[in-house]
Amino acid sequence: MFIPLKDLNPRVRPPVVTVLLIAANIASFLYTIMLPPQVGQALVYQMAMVPARIPLSLSGHGVTLAQAFLPFLTSMFLHSGALHLAGNMLFLWVFGDNVEDYLGHFEYLLFYVVCGVGAGLTHTLINLNSTLPALGASGAVSGVMGAYLVLYPRARVLTLIFIFLIPVPAIIVLGSWFVLQFLGGLDSLGRLSSGGVAWFAHIGGFLLGMFLVHGSKRR
Repeated sequence: MFIPLKDLNPRVRPPVVTVLLIAANIASFLYTIMLPPQVGQALVYQMAMVPARIPLSLSGHGVTLAQAFLPFLTSMFLHSGALHLAGNMLFLWVFGDNVEDYLGHFEYLLFYVVCGVGAGLTHTLINLNSTLPALGASGAVSGVMGAYLVLYPRARVLTLIFIFLIPVPAIIVLGSWFVLQFLGGLDSLGRLSSGGVAWFAHIGGFLLGMFLVHGSKRR
């Protein structure tokens, strides 16, 4: 088990958008947990991504296009618990600053949203009839991680491995993470999902992030 804590990769520009995204996710989470439990659960379900809404909306069966497709955006700012939020924000903080530095603030924000939506579409296509809500920033963050792997594969990442802090090349940290997602996704195929990890959102976001920055590499 390894946890990346800090990359040893210098940056030029301050990570303004990364900080704002983290703040927005934290604010959204605090807002939902301060609501009465039933109200909070209803709000989260309404704004979370539910794959089965897509075919229902396209066939005109009581679900509007807004109800079906808007959650591709809103679900990126919802989390199921404090640990879910903390994990996503840690990975975003570790890897997002350098990707933002490379792309520029506005381009990075657009990249983040596109990766999040693409990850949601991947999850939806694999689980088209699922009525389980999917939520979290992990698809978008996975895109950031994929971009980091393409841009800075040799950068050292200070990683907690059991009780040791070890600087590990990003290609090992991120490559190992992706392999785990891929194996988890394969294991989930053909089984009735009861919730948990949206493996294919992670896989789709990661590959999309790699693809989007690959053609723009300047270094």
